[in-house]
Amino acid sequence: MDAAQLWQRYQDWLYYHDGLGIYVDVSRIPFDDALVTTLQPKFQQAFAELKALEGGAIANPDEGRMVGHYWLRAPELAPNGEFRNEIIKTVDKIEAFAADIHSGTIHPPNAAKFTDIISIGIGGSALGPQFVSQALAPLEAPLNLYFIDNADPAGIDRTLDELRGRLATTLVLTISKSGGTPEARNGMLEVKQRFTAQGLNFAQHAVAITGYESALDKIAHTDGWITTFPMHDWVGGRTSELSAVGLVPAALQGINIREMLAGAKEMDSATRVPDLKANPAALLALAWYAAGEGRGKKDMVVLPYKDSLMLFSRYLQQLVMESLGKEKDLDGNVVHQGIAVYGNKGSTDQHAYVQQLREGIPNFFMTFVEVLKDRQGPSLELEPGVTSGDYLTGFLLGTQQALYENQRGSITVTLPEVTAKTVGALIALYERTVTLYASLIHVNAYHQPGVEAGKKAASANLALQKQVMQVLQNTDAPVTLQTLAEKAGAQDRTETVYRIVRHLNANIQGLSLKGDLKRPASLQVLLK
Repeated sequence: MDAAQLWQRYQDWLYYHDGLGIYVDVSRIPFDDALVTTLQPKFQQAFAELKALEGGAIANPDEGRMVGHYWLRAPELAPNGEFRNEIIKTVDKIEAFAADIHSGTIHPPNAAKFTDIISIGIGGSALGPQFVSQALAPLEAPLNLYFIDNADPAGIDRTLDELRGRLATTLVLTISKSGGTPEARNGMLEVKQRFTAQGLNFAQHAVAITGYESALDKIAHTDGWITTFPMHDWVGGRTSELSAVGLVPAALQGINIREMLAGAKEMDSATRVPDLKANPAALLALAWYAAGEGRGKKDMVVLPYKDSLMLFSRYLQQLVMESLGKEKDLDGNVVHQGIAVYGNKGSTDQHAYVQQLREGIPNFFMTFVEVLKDRQGPSLELEPGVTSGDYLTGFLLGTQQALYENQRGSITVTLPEVTAKTVGALIALYERTVTLYASLIHVNAYHQPGVEAGKKAASANLALQKQVMQVLQNTDAPVTLQTLAEKAGAQDRTETVYRIVRHLNANIQGLSLKGDLKRPASLQVLLK
């Protein structure tokens, strides 16, 4: 395709939203009119299915749940008055709570105000708030925000050590829908222990964001925590950023949550249009389908050309991969669907990725995220008529051109600037794209059996560890790994027993491994 043809294709397929100032360009993804014609019936079905979801259809038959994150920014669309009132009351409560924290009306026992926040959560309960915090938190935020988003003890210690001198003025958010998510529960218990060790009453610093009547909700009420906010049953973790999960930490940091919701609502409206070229989410879904032949054959590399959007690719990893990575389709056929997502930021990662992306394995398509406004205020001219922002745009355009010249496809999403409204719109755009694409490939975007399988396996391993310790506590002489596995009732899981014992040996004083560490079968175990 020559330059004139590409320019015409760009104009033919460019989407622009007047109210949000957002562009979506899919012209550099190779698809033809025949594919568009073939997909039109699927798109019409996808539009109808999305409309049904918003109307309250059961979208997750595994759990009998509706999917209603759309209602969070348009409560008038919720299927009943109870949901509508709950959404409205929750946002009002979040704003009032943040105002009371900022003013000192709600304060720690021995100080005028809270100074810091620890947010404890996993997956969508961490990735969305982290992305939004980095994108939008003001330099002089009312409170500093820290995250405990993993079960790594050293990572937990590092975060708590950073706050050692300010723990007495630290607010703690624990986020878990069921209240039984091990990572969130464990993090909460670790943090509570540190508070107790410093003579602080944890309950006077604690807030729960959880489901009604969950285990965490009951703890919060029994122990007298400051307050609780609801995690609605009809909002999944990866689409929870515009629920209390994301809005509470955002509001506490001084981010305008009403503007985030308004941007998402406006984008939702744009993506309801049942016309491919007039619907930005449909255009992205078309591009994803064309790039990977509807089978996820190519990875999506995400490069936002703005430091504040650096975590966007991590946020998208969960949203896209957990939603679309499915073994079976809706009819029970084995399809092994999904799109792998990775990335970081431009132009930094031009130096890390682009050599391979341009000349190596053509197993990807690129998503550039462009921001038109460089900074608040004027920019220095580094040379006559050229600023740092001009260089950044030049790097983006140059990388896009270099990839295209070597038949590497790309999408470009352009924001006018990074604001609460445009970030809200960006979140909604990709939530809606995932929904439409899932319809095109006929998978359920709203369940995650693979994640549940991993949780069950982890529980089984912890149960086995207890069995192993029980055997060792009742054994006076060293035992081989095979004997240990047999006595623990896991004779077919000797490798797992070995790895459990190896970990315990590094952490439990008195547990020893004797023998050749290069030959696990030779090892004997003793607990003194």
